[in-house]
Amino acid sequence: MAINEQMLKSIIEDVLKEMTDSAPAASAPAAPQGQAAVASGVELAPIGEATVGTAADEVVIGVSAAFADAQTVNIIGVPHAKILKEMIAGIEEEGMKARVVKVYRSGDVAVVGHDCAELSGSGVAIGIQSRGTCLIHQKDLPQLSNLELFSQCPLIDLDTYRAIGKNAAEYAKGESPAPVPVKNDQMARPAFQARAALLYLKEVEHVTPGKKPVEMKVSFK
Repeated sequence: MAINEQMLKSIIEDVLKEMTDSAPAASAPAAPQGQAAVASGVELAPIGEATVGTAADEVVIGVSAAFADAQTVNIIGVPHAKILKEMIAGIEEEGMKARVVKVYRSGDVAVVGHDCAELSGSGVAIGIQSRGTCLIHQKDLPQLSNLELFSQCPLIDLDTYRAIGKNAAEYAKGESPAPVPVKNDQMARPAFQARAALLYLKEVEHVTPGKKPVEMKVSFK
């Protein structure tokens, strides 16, 4: 289905109206820098500047600047608290430990993932944007490469997020797991294109160029 300029304008207007109408449920005011961000079901409290890990059994989960703060759900309304909980559970099922780091210098998922892979004691990290797009990265790969990419965020369910955590842990152990199965829907991109663009614009409003990654203490409510 071709989308012309008029149709795209109409879609954006509809999405803006929907986001405005549902703003209290979909987002929360950003926490002042240095204070804990409390989303529905999870609190991310800054510990301090993230340092390079020394534990070979850790996998870093790198989250973008607005994650569980200015934005609290992904593109289809799944709470960030549930997504984070499933990823951590998947990592721990493989006998590994999760560390959560927030990246402020960019909203690009490749940057988030690669920066955190360089901080991870195992050299492996997950990067995730607020809208739900994520990847598994490794520190010795180029930034624009990755181990696995999950670009169609509207199609990622909680079971898949858990499987992403498991696979990241297996890579961290030096194993070569089968890629996480992903759904594919050619209509997902045009259906969610306008919403994805708007959520990314909201994301980058909270980007702070030059700011160092911050380690987060995670508390589930």
